Parts: sequence; C-alpha cells; structure tokens
Amino acid sequence: MCGIFGVLDHQRPVAAARSLAVSQARLLRHRGPDYSGLYVDERVALAHERLAIVDPLHGAQPLVSADGQLVLAVNGEIYDHQATRARFPDWAFQTDSDCEVILPLYRAHGAELVHHLRGMFAFVLYDKGTGDWLIARDPLGIIPLYLGRDAAGVLHVASELKALAAICETVDLFPPGHVMGKGDAAPRRWYARAWTTAVPDAPADPAALREALIDSVRSHLMSDVPYGVLLSGGLDSSVVAAIAARFAEHRVESGGRERAWWPRLHSFSIGLAGSPDVEAAARAAAFLGTAHHAFQFTVQEGIDALADVIWHLETFDVTTVRASTPMYLMARRIKAMGIKMVLSGEGSDELFGGYLYFHKAPGAEAFHEETVRKLQQLHLYDCLRANKSMAAWGVEARVPFLDTAFVDHAMGIPARHKLCGDRIEKHLLRTAFQGWLPDDILWRQKEQFSDGVGYGWIDGLRAHAEAVITDAALEEAQVRLGTALTKEACLYRQIFEGHFPQAQAAGTVPVAESVACSTPAALAWDPSFRGRADPSGRAVAGVHKAAY
Repeated sequence: MCGIFGVLDHQRPVAAARSLAVSQARLLRHRGPDYSGLYVDERVALAHERLAIVDPLHGAQPLVSADGQLVLAVNGEIYDHQATRARFPDWAFQTDSDCEVILPLYRAHGAELVHHLRGMFAFVLYDKGTGDWLIARDPLGIIPLYLGRDAAGVLHVASELKALAAICETVDLFPPGHVMGKGDAAPRRWYARAWTTAVPDAPADPAALREALIDSVRSHLMSDVPYGVLLSGGLDSSVVAAIAARFAEHRVESGGRERAWWPRLHSFSIGLAGSPDVEAAARAAAFLGTAHHAFQFTVQEGIDALADVIWHLETFDVTTVRASTPMYLMARRIKAMGIKMVLSGEGSDELFGGYLYFHKAPGAEAFHEETVRKLQQLHLYDCLRANKSMAAWGVEARVPFLDTAFVDHAMGIPARHKLCGDRIEKHLLRTAFQGWLPDDILWRQKEQFSDGVGYGWIDGLRAHAEAVITDAALEEAQVRLGTALTKEACLYRQIFEGHFPQAQAAGTVPVAESVACSTPAALAWDPSFRGRADPSGRAVAGVHKAAY
C-alpha cells in the first residue's frame, strides 16, 4: 500500500509547491514507509510514499516515461500487468513495476485506459507535454482517494483525509469508478455494469463460480515480498486461504514454473480469549497446513487504541470502528513478522448476501437490489477498514472477492440462487468449495468480524462509552448534530472531531441507520428492525446462533 499527494495547477513558486508536497506527504508515510518520491514543476506537485511489493528495487515513484513527458503517482496493484506489457513491445519500460503499464495505456487510450486495468488503484497522471492531468479510482473504491480545494480553488488530491483537512476549505471523497481530467468540473463515472439494474435468469453453476474465484486469488498472489492471509475462521477468509495454499509453493509471476521465494503460507487471526473466530481459524489452518499465528488482545488494549484507530480510519462509523480496532492491532503484529501483504475476504457478503439480515429479504429482486447497494457503499465501510487498518502499519490488504472479473461473475448469478430461505447464507459459495475445507468451517454461520473476535469486545465498548460519555454530553451532541446518537457513537464522533475539527472533514463520513450492517433501505424488510439501529449480527433475532 502506498500514499499519494498531489497539487494540480498549483499557482505557487516551485519551491513552495515542493515544500507543501513534502510536508503533506509526510502525513501518509505510514502507508508507504519504504521510499519517498517527489516530482514538482511549475504546474503540478506529485509526492509518493511507497510500500514496495512488486519490483522493490526499481519501482520507486512517481514513475516517469522514458521521454520524460508522462509522470505517474499511483497507489494500487495491476494484476494483469504482464499481459498488458506484452501489448506494448516498443514501449521503453523503466522498471518491472506492475503500475508502469498505466503509462503506455494512457498514450494509447487516454482516459479510457481505466477500462484496460484489472486491479485496485487510485492514481494521478500528469502529461507534461500538454499540461493535462488525469485522476482515477478503481471500480469499487478498494483504494481510498480524497479531493480538496484550497481558498484559491486549487485542486489537491491525497490518499487520506489527514493530508487535506488542514489545508483545504472543501474536502470530498473521490468516488469509486470515476475519472477526472483537467477539463472536468467534477469526477465523471467510467465504471458501469448492467447487473446494477437487472440480471438475466440462468442456472447456478458452482463449478464455474469456483474457477472464477480461483483465477482471482491466483492473480492476487503477485508479490516479490513475503505475504500471508487473514484467517478469521469464517467462510470467506477460509476459502481465500484454501485457494492461496494451493498455489503458495510456486511463483504466479512465472506461471508456476519457479518455486516461490517464500513457499510456506502464513495465516493470521486475532481475538479475545475464547474467541470463536480464533478457535475456528486454528482448525482451518491445521487443515490447510499454513503456518498459523493467532494473536490475542484484551478489551482494554482495544479501548486504548481507539484514538489511534480513528486517526487512521478517518471515520466515526460505529461498525467500522468496532471491526477496525482488532484488525489494526493485528496488522502491527503482522508487520513485526516481516509480512508486507495479506489477502482478505472482504466483499463476499455483499456479493452473495452473507449478512444475517439477508434472511429477511422479501424476494429475489429486493435481495439483488440490496447487494448492489452494498457493493456501491463498500468504499465507505469494509474497503476503508481493510485498507486503512492495514496501511496504518505499512501492510497491503488485497481483496480477491472484489476483483472486477469475479464481481461480474458473482453479480451475474440470479439472486434466486442466493436467497437464504431455510438454507444457510451463501449456500452456493459453500457448495462450490465442498471438500476444500472442514465441514464445520465450510458451513459455519456468518459472524461479523467485530462479533467473531469475541462478544465481550462490543459489550466492552458499550460499557466504556457509558462510563466516559455523560448524559449531558450526549444531549449536547444530539442537539448540535440534529440526530439521535448512542453513547458509543457519540464517543467516536468526539474522538474524530478532536483529530479533524474542520467542518468539512465530518462530511466525508457516512451517517445511516443499520441493523447487522444493512443499508437503511433494508430496515423495511422486517418489523423487528425498526428502532433497532445496531450493526452487530446479534441484532437479527431468530437467525443468529451464539457461538458460545
């Protein structure tokens, strides 16, 4: 994971633009602790903080074309870069970096290059010859990106809010699946899919689903540094780990012809003492033969980390803070072991309706519409959590379920095949990987991460908030914000505003009622949801089965 900062058409002396870029990029160095790079001229300033995963010796950024005319700062991974390189035999590549293929693609296709990328990315590209520039973000917002304008209206771009909040008068999220060029007044959508509105009827094909996910995971193993897998013991991370374990002994970069540089696959879990996730993860790891590392934390350790977590996450959303804190603590331990990249299971629940509230869906159409809404909001929640929790310690999180090709495959499956009914959620995905995992893992009920680390975690957070937020403070916050709050939500908002007191900062955070991670629209599915805004999976009475 890397950090980028840019000022476009900056209207400053070059020395002043350089100084600004250096100071603001420093705030992003946790994302890329390996190298710092800078490009500044009389029009733009681009800074890059690099986490070196592919070509760590030569892939420093900003990347510059051989003729010196194109300059690129990018945070991301382009998984099909080898095939793309083969399309440009006459291009003078300067490195083996996967991201460098963006440069010849730009020469060939202009802004349409984004349609030729398979990966996760947020980038700024500057054409020195024309003075044009291009900003782009991946389809689902796996990689974070923010825009801001200062008092003079000059455009700034950064990987995280913290690099913009104090210097810009307006700050907004750069929306997923959008591009913005020098002539554009605002970002414009480039990513569109027919499945957002309709899906043709077709039979279910577990074998095709399995092969599509295998292809995605295999592509995501591209790495020149040690990597691992997050293994909660739930279905999604366990399936990803099972596939990764099949390919870990050989380098995917050579088509499996060379032995892997680090052939033993390492897996990681975290939880409170007695956590259902930790126990399930240990069983899955033993079955898969990974070198497994189970970390334990206490409620107090998590509470002590809240201020740091919210600084890195840049959100006060309750479910995101709850789930991010154990992940943040785990990331530090992962980095201490020399691991720089991990595969994770985010996205499956959105694709297949895995959250427990999907049991209440009134029909296939409503089910499908909710999966679309969830995917379109992932950049505000789970993608943000996975990316920033790991990036806080210089670890990259990759999410194979959100590979564009796999998303198209999964969302092309008619929702009638995904409906829970009297079956366990994600029945089709489980069927597709029959035999790849122990049955007690393959058919384990969904536990949201903040629940699975131990039920005492959420209960402890609520008790802590009750102790530190007075009734008067809660009432004042509710009047000031014009909305109802729990004391836990009030605490997180208070910490966030301490870090980011600027009014525009809070506008980048979503505020919506939810039951078990539902969108507000799904609250109408069941009368019991009304008035029960609780993101925990335990809020779905009659469906959730306590693990202990």
